[in-house]
Amino acid sequence: MDHAEELRHLVSRVEAGIDLLLPPASEPSVRLHEAMRYSMTAGGKRLRPVLVLSASGLFGGARAADPVPAAVAVECVHTYSLVHDDLPCMDNDDLRRGRPTAHRAFDEATAILAGDALLTRAFGILSESYAGDPALAVSLVSELAGAAGSRRLVGGQMEDLLAERSPGAGEDALRFIHLNKTAAMIEASLAMGGLCAGAPEGAVGTLREAGRELGLAFQVVDDILDATADTATLGKTAGKDARAGKATYVSVLGLEAARRVARERSDRAIEALRRLPGDSGFLTWLAEGLVGRTH
Repeated sequence: MDHAEELRHLVSRVEAGIDLLLPPASEPSVRLHEAMRYSMTAGGKRLRPVLVLSASGLFGGARAADPVPAAVAVECVHTYSLVHDDLPCMDNDDLRRGRPTAHRAFDEATAILAGDALLTRAFGILSESYAGDPALAVSLVSELAGAAGSRRLVGGQMEDLLAERSPGAGEDALRFIHLNKTAAMIEASLAMGGLCAGAPEGAVGTLREAGRELGLAFQVVDDILDATADTATLGKTAGKDARAGKATYVSVLGLEAARRVARERSDRAIEALRRLPGDSGFLTWLAEGLVGRTH
């Protein structure tokens, strides 16, 4: 299959996994489970879970574990972070993935609880799905917990909020925010795919390196699109960063310099991916397509 068809196939596996591994919307507490599924089934690029599946596919071997539960766990954490990020006390956004944010579709308290439940469900999925291989389960839980905690995702979000009140934030501050708020989860996605496949330690390290560079490229592209694309294209409110006075790669470096940084980071990610065994063509195609969205 070509790369576009492979992407559709991987996304369909993720969607099926989400439906299987989340509590049914009919199960009490019904409103909470409806809100969880509302946010998780809103579509989106599914980049992070696709990275889990595609990284796992680079490594052969009979001992490889099914990467779908790990992919769904990653998407649970990512979606929880978006639900909370959109709240009035944070970015106060009305649109996510092309439809009303969780706190608009339900209410603020329900959105908070749905985010909390998605976060905890992620680790339930890992512990239940990989119970037959305790060492793998511990590795996956550790990888995701490290990426999602106060030193990475949540810490990056805190610094991002503080940067809104400090308009003089420079490139070093931005790099810290986005290494943690954005790149951490992309690093973890690739690494967790490698762990599911039993990849050697050195290869998992290379996956983390590729994820770090890809994550930084992704955030720069996101900043560029916020400044240049419209709301319909983005599926969320366009131009919001500038109106909030938020420090972004575009506001700090300018549009053309931001495009150069996105290209450089993407090239570094591709170079790391090409050092891995197996056919990394699909992953490099994803990285190329990411930067292509900025023009």
